[in-house]
Amino acid sequence: MITIATFRELCLSMPETTEVKHFDRQAFRTKRKIFATLLEEAFTANFPFSPEEQAAWCKLAPGVFYPVPGGWGLQGWTTADLKKVKKSQLVDAVQSAWYHAAPAKLQEQFRMQNGL
Repeated sequence: MITIATFRELCLSMPETTEVKHFDRQAFRTKRKIFATLLEEAFTANFPFSPEEQAAWCKLAPGVFYPVPGGWGLQGWTTADLKKVKKSQLVDAVQSAWYHAAPAKLQEQFRMQNGL
Protein backbone atom coordinates (compact mmCIF):
# COMPACT_ATOMS: atom_id res chain seq x y z
CA MET A 1 0.00 0.00 0.00
CA ILE A 2 1.21 3.47 -0.89
CA THR A 3 0.51 6.08 1.77
CA ILE A 4 -0.92 9.47 0.95
CA ALA A 5 2.32 11.03 2.19
CA THR A 6 4.39 8.84 -0.14
CA PHE A 7 2.21 9.71 -3.13
CA ARG A 8 2.40 13.41 -2.33
CA GLU A 9 6.19 13.23 -1.84
CA LEU A 10 6.63 11.40 -5.14
CA CYS A 11 4.59 13.96 -7.08
CA LEU A 12 6.27 16.93 -5.43
CA SER A 13 9.71 15.47 -6.17
CA MET A 14 9.13 16.11 -9.87
CA PRO A 15 10.69 19.38 -11.09
CA GLU A 16 8.62 22.56 -10.89
CA THR A 17 5.58 20.80 -9.43
CA THR A 18 3.07 22.45 -7.14
CA GLU A 19 0.11 21.08 -5.23
CA VAL A 20 -3.22 22.88 -5.62
CA LYS A 21 -6.83 22.29 -4.66
CA HIS A 22 -8.92 20.94 -7.56
CA PHE A 23 -12.61 20.56 -6.73
CA ASP A 24 -12.88 17.77 -4.09
CA ARG A 25 -9.25 16.62 -4.41
CA GLN A 26 -5.65 17.73 -4.48
CA ALA A 27 -3.92 18.17 -7.82
CA PHE A 28 -0.27 18.14 -8.78
CA ARG A 29 0.70 20.32 -11.69
CA THR A 30 3.44 21.91 -13.66
CA LYS A 31 3.02 25.48 -14.89
CA ARG A 32 1.53 23.89 -18.00
CA LYS A 33 -1.12 21.53 -16.60
CA ILE A 34 -2.26 18.97 -14.04
CA PHE A 35 -0.54 15.58 -14.20
CA ALA A 36 -2.15 13.83 -11.20
CA THR A 37 -5.03 14.23 -8.79
CA LEU A 38 -5.45 12.64 -5.38
CA LEU A 39 -8.67 11.66 -3.64
CA GLU A 40 -7.36 10.98 -0.14
CA GLU A 41 -10.46 9.39 1.38
CA ALA A 42 -10.64 6.81 -1.43
CA PHE A 43 -6.87 6.19 -1.57
CA THR A 44 -6.90 6.75 -5.33
CA ALA A 45 -4.98 8.89 -7.77
CA ASN A 46 -5.92 9.86 -11.32
CA PHE A 47 -3.56 10.41 -14.24
CA PRO A 48 -4.26 12.02 -17.65
CA PHE A 49 -2.78 9.33 -19.90
CA SER A 50 -3.47 9.02 -23.59
CA PRO A 51 -6.04 6.32 -24.41
CA GLU A 52 -3.15 4.12 -25.62
CA GLU A 53 -1.19 4.60 -22.39
CA GLN A 54 -4.33 3.93 -20.39
CA ALA A 55 -4.87 0.62 -22.21
CA ALA A 56 -1.28 -0.40 -21.50
CA TRP A 57 -1.51 0.44 -17.78
CA CYS A 58 -4.85 -1.33 -17.40
CA LYS A 59 -3.47 -4.41 -19.17
CA LEU A 60 -0.25 -4.35 -17.12
CA ALA A 61 -2.03 -4.18 -13.76
CA PRO A 62 -5.77 -4.88 -14.03
CA GLY A 63 -7.65 -3.89 -10.88
CA VAL A 64 -4.81 -1.56 -9.93
CA PHE A 65 -5.19 0.81 -12.90
CA TYR A 66 -8.61 1.33 -14.46
CA PRO A 67 -10.35 4.01 -16.55
CA VAL A 68 -12.09 6.84 -14.72
CA PRO A 69 -15.82 6.26 -15.27
CA GLY A 70 -17.56 8.21 -18.02
CA GLY A 71 -16.18 10.67 -20.53
CA TRP A 72 -12.99 11.45 -18.66
CA GLY A 73 -12.01 7.80 -18.84
CA LEU A 74 -12.67 7.74 -22.58
CA GLN A 75 -10.13 10.58 -22.89
CA GLY A 76 -7.48 8.51 -21.09
CA TRP A 77 -7.90 9.59 -17.47
CA THR A 78 -6.90 6.59 -15.41
CA THR A 79 -7.33 5.74 -11.73
CA ALA A 80 -4.63 4.03 -9.69
CA ASP A 81 -5.64 2.25 -6.48
CA LEU A 82 -3.02 3.30 -3.92
CA LYS A 83 -3.90 0.30 -1.74
CA LYS A 84 -2.85 -2.11 -4.52
CA VAL A 85 -0.24 -0.38 -6.69
CA LYS A 86 3.43 -1.32 -6.42
CA LYS A 87 5.74 1.59 -5.72
CA SER A 88 7.73 0.95 -8.91
CA GLN A 89 4.53 1.12 -10.97
CA LEU A 90 3.50 4.32 -9.26
CA VAL A 91 6.89 5.93 -9.85
CA ASP A 92 6.63 5.09 -13.56
CA ALA A 93 3.04 6.39 -13.75
CA VAL A 94 3.88 9.68 -12.02
CA GLN A 95 6.97 10.23 -14.18
CA SER A 96 5.07 9.50 -17.38
CA ALA A 97 2.17 11.77 -16.49
CA TRP A 98 4.52 14.53 -15.32
CA TYR A 99 6.58 14.29 -18.50
CA HIS A 100 3.54 14.96 -20.70
CA ALA A 101 2.55 17.94 -18.53
CA ALA A 102 6.03 19.45 -18.34
CA PRO A 103 7.20 22.36 -20.50
CA ALA A 104 9.59 21.38 -23.31
CA LYS A 105 12.70 22.60 -21.46
CA LEU A 106 11.90 20.34 -18.50
CA GLN A 107 11.17 17.40 -20.78
CA GLU A 108 14.62 17.79 -22.34
CA GLN A 109 16.30 17.98 -18.92
CA PHE A 110 14.42 14.86 -17.79
CA ARG A 111 15.47 12.93 -20.91
CA MET A 112 19.12 13.91 -20.40
CA GLN A 113 19.13 13.07 -16.67
CA ASN A 114 17.50 9.69 -17.27
CA GLY A 115 19.45 8.68 -20.37
CA LEU A 116 16.38 8.64 -22.61
